[in-house]
This record gives sequence, C-alpha cells and structure tokens, in this order.
Amino acid sequence: MAVRSTGAPRTELIADAALALLAERGMRGLTHRAVDEVAGLPQGSTSNHARTRLALLEAAVRRQAEREAELLNPAEMPDPSAGREQVAAALALALHRYLTGDHRHLLVSRYELAMEATRRPELRAYYDAAGARFREPLMALLRAAGSTTPERHTLSLVAWCDGLMFSCVAGSFHAATPTEEELRSSVGELLRGMLDG
Repeated sequence: MAVRSTGAPRTELIADAALALLAERGMRGLTHRAVDEVAGLPQGSTSNHARTRLALLEAAVRRQAEREAELLNPAEMPDPSAGREQVAAALALALHRYLTGDHRHLLVSRYELAMEATRRPELRAYYDAAGARFREPLMALLRAAGSTTPERHTLSLVAWCDGLMFSCVAGSFHAATPTEEELRSSVGELLRGMLDG
C-alpha cells in the first residue's frame, strides 16, 4: 500500500494515507510514522501537520467527508418534483458507485472512524458535523417529496443505506454487490413505503 503525491497538498496526502492505513490495518495501525511511510514523506512530516493522534484523526474525518462527498454528492440529487423514480435512481447510482471499484475501502475507514468517535467525545463532534453534510440535504429532499415526518424518514433511509453498505463490504453479503438496477428497485420500495404510508 502506498499513497503517492499527484500534486495534492501535503495535508491532503497525509489524510489520504491515514485513511488507507485505517482501511488496511485498523486503528492500531494508524501512527504518525506509518503515515509518513505510506505517503512517501520524510519521517516527522505527519507530526508537523498533525501533532497529536487526535489531530491526525480529525484530519482523517475531514478528508473522509470530502472523499465521500465526491461519491455521494447531495448536490447531484434531483429536484423532488422530478418524481420519486428520479430520486431512487440518483440514490442507487451513488450507492453503487460507493460499493464498486476501489471505493469500498472508504467504507472500512469510515467504520473505523465511527467506532473511534464512540470512544472519543472530542472526535465525535467532527464526525457528526461531517455526517450532517449528507443528512440535512437528504431531509430537505424527503420533505419536498412529501414526507410528513422528514426527520424520522431520513433516519430510516440513512440507516437502510448504512446497513446495506456494511452488509456488502464487511457483513454477510460482502461477496455480492447489488446491481444498480437492484438498488434502484430497493430504494424505490423504501421511498414508497415511507411516503405513501
């Protein structure tokens, strides 16, 4: 495993290396020295940018949110007036993008960070703020689509998406990735159940 600079700022390179380490080695494998090695930087570079372990974890959470935004960009969601089918298609596309290719490791690093946030209240604030970037637009979308209880429906939809992604990456369905069409059908069923009930 190596994360090499492609002209990216050093802080981004360090955070990407931290995410790669979390995905491959878990929380115990995340050290300043290991980040330097994986990033191909001189020893001490990571310590200069993130002096403490907490600072390194905060940088990883921020970068995790940035990379997830590239895959699950709420701005790509259609206007609710376009119809539920369009909403289901957009969500299915985002989920399928996340579950395929080399993006699966981002889910593993997210799970590592989520578990660490349960043990570090100071990290929890960073983690929750990153998650709000996705929840709030989704809640607005469900409200505009006719949800009478958008907060509850957002929780249901996010929990379903999180559960599906965990099952397909680390759980009992890790060997089978649903097709985009299967995801579209499932999201459509979920939306109908929430919005037509």
